[in-house]
Amino acid sequence: MPDIEAHITGTVWKIEVAPGDKVDEGDTVVVLESMKMEMPVEAEDGGVVSESKVEEGESVSEGDMLVVLD
Repeated sequence: MPDIEAHITGTVWKIEVAPGDKVDEGDTVVVLESMKMEMPVEAEDGGVVSESKVEEGESVSEGDMLVVLD
């Protein structure tokens, strides 16, 4: 099961997917905000979103799991 992790420390600005959504490689799944910059987090593989591990407004560290794909 591929996990999508934060590539920077920041705040979850927007979650672009919900459980059950199909995503393709390169689709933006979460947008993080760090130092007043918005950074999209993209799926490295395609799949179906099984779970979101974060909520909008939550602080995350580099390497934290954001979304789980099946």
